Amino acid sequence: MSIPIWVLLGFAAWTVLTLVGSVGIMRWARIFTGRAQLTDFPADEAHGTPAYRRAMRAHMNCVENLPVYGAVAVAILATGSAAPALDALALAFLGGRIAQTVVHVALSETNLTVMIRFVFFFAQIACVVAMGIIVAAAAW
Repeated sequence: MSIPIWVLLGFAAWTVLTLVGSVGIMRWARIFTGRAQLTDFPADEAHGTPAYRRAMRAHMNCVENLPVYGAVAVAILATGSAAPALDALALAFLGGRIAQTVVHVALSETNLTVMIRFVFFFAQIACVVAMGIIVAAAAW
């Protein structure tokens, strides 16, 4: 299995881990300690602490970007593309995703932390665009 496909699996695992390890822990800790009920978490309204809301957004960021990377990984698989640059870009993409999530969940929002998150997000976008260009050029 190629590195970009391993990264796709890693990204999916990271998305689940982000949900379980942040939102899930915060939510179930409140439920198990009697500070909340199962119905206290409506999806259509903001609720919870700032850390809880950041965890929710970090998870949704993963969910929103997983199909974009997935499309590129499928294109790599479908075209049989293989290049060291694709491997390096895929690994850099996953590193940027993990770093962005960690900053989002672990640090309060300030101008600096938002800028750091954006830098990691921009790096991911640059990796996906470069990978798409490499695959398209190889298939051309």
